[in-house]
Amino acid sequence: MSTATKKPIVLTGDRTTGPLHLGHFVGSLQSRVKLQEEAEQYLLLADAQAMTDNVGRHVKVSENVLEVALDYLAVGIDPAKSTIFIQSQVSELCELTQFLLNLVTVSRLERNPTIKEEIRLRGFERDIPAGFLTYPVSQAADITAFRASIVPVGEDQVPMIEQTNELVRRFNATVDAEILVECSAMMSSVGRLPGIDGKAKMSKSLGNTISLSATPDEISQAVKRMYTDPTHLRVDDPGMVEGNVVFSFLDAFEPDRARVAELKAHYQRGGLGDSVVKRLLDERLQALIAPIRERRAHFAADRGEVLAILKRGTERARNTAAATLSDVKGALGLNYFG
Repeated sequence: MSTATKKPIVLTGDRTTGPLHLGHFVGSLQSRVKLQEEAEQYLLLADAQAMTDNVGRHVKVSENVLEVALDYLAVGIDPAKSTIFIQSQVSELCELTQFLLNLVTVSRLERNPTIKEEIRLRGFERDIPAGFLTYPVSQAADITAFRASIVPVGEDQVPMIEQTNELVRRFNATVDAEILVECSAMMSSVGRLPGIDGKAKMSKSLGNTISLSATPDEISQAVKRMYTDPTHLRVDDPGMVEGNVVFSFLDAFEPDRARVAELKAHYQRGGLGDSVVKRLLDERLQALIAPIRERRAHFAADRGEVLAILKRGTERARNTAAATLSDVKGALGLNYFG
């Protein structure tokens, strides 16, 4: 295959701390389904990374590997087109992480804006698990092991890509050879979807999500609970669309943009009740989630086959990572036996 027609290599993934939800769908899953048609895509189930801040909850982390895999398959990820693999089962990633750790200082890791914010959110202060502090290096190993040229990320993850490229340059300069490949961040065109309670982050732990396997009743109940405009007390009152979760969801999931614009204008001038807008959103989400839920149930009926898909994907991933690791060890003079 010529360089001109070679597909880009893309690495994407999710921490296996729970089943995926609509926030993941609009933020990344839709793009992953599209990417598999135009790129060589590796989808990483990041169970090892999830362990870094889930001490004592390891059983839940491992159980969620299959749940996240089911979500991938349900939204349309094709294992014949995308390599779905389990991070902890590719031991080459651990070896590569160890080599990269020698190229970064503790102070540099502590300056990483993403790490600083996550340390603050978790209340670690100075009691930071070493694995958590160094997980940007593990992420760098995940990316470089597959020589990924593109990594889809949210804005908060851009510092991780910058740190990965720093490590790539440092390693290549150390061995005086172009062994590892720098990557580019692919930013989502859709902003972060808020929780149904109006909070900025949609999180299962906060109970403000809609799962991809939600039942019709669960969807309807979630829409009814959605935060709108607390000052919009009567139908005739003008309402605010900024910060209104219902309109945020319509922006994300209603393809008729003109209709959404008309609804916003009507709501802002008054005369449009929350119940009408919520009913429209409920219909849209029911239509969106129903086929995903059905496909998920289909795959869940044969979990053995899902495990077989993961095993095949993990074997392919190991072969790719092993080739990169061999090049890395060769450049370091560590391939003693050829």
